[in-house]
Amino acid sequence: MLERTRTPVSGRHDCHVSIRNLHKAYGDVVAVKDVTIEVKPGEFLALLGPSGSGKTTLLMAVAGFDFPDSGRIEIGGQDVTWMPPHKRDLGMVFQRYTLFPHMSVLDNIAFPLRMRKVGRAAREERARAALATVQLEGYGDRTPAQLSGGQQQRVALARAIVYNPKVLLMDEPLSALDKKLREEMQVEIKHLQRELGISVIFVTHDQTEALTMADRIAVLNFGELQQVGAPKELYEHPASAFVAGFIGETNFWRARAKADATAGDETEVELDGGDTARVLATQAFRRDQAVQVAIRPEHVKLAPNASGMTAAIDDAIYAGSITTLLVKTKGPTLRVRLSTPDEAAATTPGGTLSLTWEARHARAYAVS
Repeated sequence: MLERTRTPVSGRHDCHVSIRNLHKAYGDVVAVKDVTIEVKPGEFLALLGPSGSGKTTLLMAVAGFDFPDSGRIEIGGQDVTWMPPHKRDLGMVFQRYTLFPHMSVLDNIAFPLRMRKVGRAAREERARAALATVQLEGYGDRTPAQLSGGQQQRVALARAIVYNPKVLLMDEPLSALDKKLREEMQVEIKHLQRELGISVIFVTHDQTEALTMADRIAVLNFGELQQVGAPKELYEHPASAFVAGFIGETNFWRARAKADATAGDETEVELDGGDTARVLATQAFRRDQAVQVAIRPEHVKLAPNASGMTAAIDDAIYAGSITTLLVKTKGPTLRVRLSTPDEAAATTPGGTLSLTWEARHARAYAVS
C-alpha cells in the first residue's frame, strides 16, 4: 500500500442525489424499470448487477449522456433530468481512462479547468493539488504512455476531481487492472472518497469489489432494483433468491412448505430428497408451495453424533485457514466451509458426515 501523505482537494459534503421512478427502454427491451434510489451526501453507492442489468444505463442517465423515458433525477436539490452533461457539475471516470496521449499528465488533469475558462496559473495550481491528492507528485511532465495502468487510473481520477464536482460517477474504472493492483486501488479510492467527502456512484459487476468499497449497494437485475442496503445487510439478509446468489456464495435447495408461513416465521420444509429442515420464511407462502432454500457455506455445520442430514464427501479444497467441502446430499451437492483445523482434519473425500444448520440462517423464498 502506498504511503498516505496527501494534500486533499476540498470536497462537498452536502450533495444529495435523488433518482425517482426512472424508466428507460430501447424498443421492446426495458433497460431500467421504474428505479428509485436516494444517494446520501458523502455516500459511496455501488450499482451492482450482471451484464444487462441496467446499471450503466442508470449511470449514463445521471451523467446526462442518456435521457430517461420517464422519471426524475435531482442533484443537490436541482432537477437535472433533461440538463446536458456539462451543466451537471459531475466528475466521471470511465472504464477506459480516455487520457489524451499527446498531453502531459498535468495538462490532462487541467483540461476540465481549461474548458471552464480557468486561468493558466490557477488551473496549474489546482492540477498539481489534484496530482498530490492521488499521490503522483513529480509525474506532471510525463505522458500517459510513460505511466503504468494503475498510475493512469490515478490520473483519470485526479482529472475527475480537479474542478471539485458535486458527485463523482465511476463506470467500472478498475476492470483493466490486474488482481493485486485492483485490490489496492479499491482501498485507495475508498480512502480518497472519505477524505474528499464527495458522493460517489460506482458501477461494477464484481460483488467483492462492491462489498469492499461501498457504504451501500443497489443490486439490479433485468433493469429492476432488487435491494438496496449496506454490504452486511445484503449478505446476511438478502431480500430475494437472486440477491442471495449474487452477493457472496450460496447453496440452494429446492423444497416444499409443510405449513402456511408469513414473512419472518421459522417454519418446516421438506427438502428435495426427503429430509425435513427448519428455515426462515422471507415472505408469505402456503402449505405445499414450492420454495427455494438459500444457505451460506459457512452456516452449514457438522452435526454431532450423526444427528443431522447424512452427506458424502466428494472433495475437500484446502485454502489455508479455510477448508471447503463439496458434499453430496439426497438433494443437491453443497459447499460446506470449515474454519477449524480439527473439523477439517476429520473429513476426507469418500467419507460421510452429518449436516445441520440454524433455522435463521436458512432463508426460504417462494417459487412463483
